[in-house]
Amino acid sequence: MLAVMSSAAAHERSSDHPDLSSDTLRKLERASGGMAAASITAMERQLPWFRRLSADQRSGVLLVTQNGVAGFVAWLRDPQQAIRLTAEAFRGAPRDLARWVSLRQTVELVRIAIEVFEQQLPTLAADDAERAVLTEAVLRYGREIAFAAATSYAAAAEARGAWDARLEALVVDGIVRGDAEESLLSRAAALGWDPAAEATVLVGNPTSEDPPEVVYEVRSRAARAGRPVLIGVQGSRLVVVLAGPVDGPAGHEVLTRMATAFGSGPVVAGPTMSSLAEAHRSAQDALSGLRAVVAWPAAPRPVRSTDLLPERALAGDPEAERQLVDGVVRPLVDAGGSLLETVDAYLEVGGVLESCARQLFVHPNTVRYRLRRVTELTGRNASDPRDALVLRVALAVGRLARSRGLW
Repeated sequence: MLAVMSSAAAHERSSDHPDLSSDTLRKLERASGGMAAASITAMERQLPWFRRLSADQRSGVLLVTQNGVAGFVAWLRDPQQAIRLTAEAFRGAPRDLARWVSLRQTVELVRIAIEVFEQQLPTLAADDAERAVLTEAVLRYGREIAFAAATSYAAAAEARGAWDARLEALVVDGIVRGDAEESLLSRAAALGWDPAAEATVLVGNPTSEDPPEVVYEVRSRAARAGRPVLIGVQGSRLVVVLAGPVDGPAGHEVLTRMATAFGSGPVVAGPTMSSLAEAHRSAQDALSGLRAVVAWPAAPRPVRSTDLLPERALAGDPEAERQLVDGVVRPLVDAGGSLLETVDAYLEVGGVLESCARQLFVHPNTVRYRLRRVTELTGRNASDPRDALVLRVALAVGRLARSRGLW
């Protein structure tokens, strides 16, 4: 009878875990450090990339492994705390662990550590029943560790995404405000933007009041077009910086696709700049066009800011006035040959060729020739209603500028 009682006492099961003895749990606690060290040794032997890590980085992995082993023993004492303990194992890791060890590599580390556990734990069991319990426990705990690793990396990805979003907003805001080139380019480089890429700024209304939804819409369309973008939601205004050329039919198609990511109302595209360092000029022209486009209800969508020069000039934009003078008035004055006088007379008589010829005392063919020269020099056809408006406003702006001694 005493022998039976003595044998029962030797195999007394722990009150913490009904299937493991207190003696086995104590063995596990004493062996935890050795199992962690054995896991690191196996990682160094099997993973070439792990051997290339610095001593500090390997010690960070060792810390996570030690916490994981300690968590395993604590979990055996209280299986209800599995998620909390495994999450704490990764929470105690160095903050930059996710930067130099990818999620795929972390899965490899967990796999090797679990293999070491499976090899060493059965030797600590008192009998076959405990060995079965420990084997099952390793498998279950490995699953919890894997989920904890995935959760940790997901949290890191969300934090990085939030940081990137804030940095992107700072870059776009800097472009709109015309910040110093150095700070702008350094922030954009951190987002992976090619500083030498051409940049075009588009402005308009967002599709909704939810910024993440707006950003998703813009990014999805930019991805389909194969173009990098920088996005800024500034209250009721959406600003998009589009990389790459937008000239020609293909470029116009890209602008049209991007315009569908904006909400109702006009979308204005500034001029294409040679690099991000000059993007503030595109932003200034685009915003000026957005303020003035209300004067042209039939404006296309999107509309280039250069097509809104008359409205911008009427709204008091000095840059639009300068572009009209430099792009229309100066070429006509420098060309001579009464081109300025001819286009002025043609517009005054309502575009009637014969009336213009009579007013100038020249043959109608002379007027035709001069108007063709005007189109060649300015890109504007006086017979087109929209171009006629641009020419008329340009001539008026040119006279005002000359009266003020600006040219």
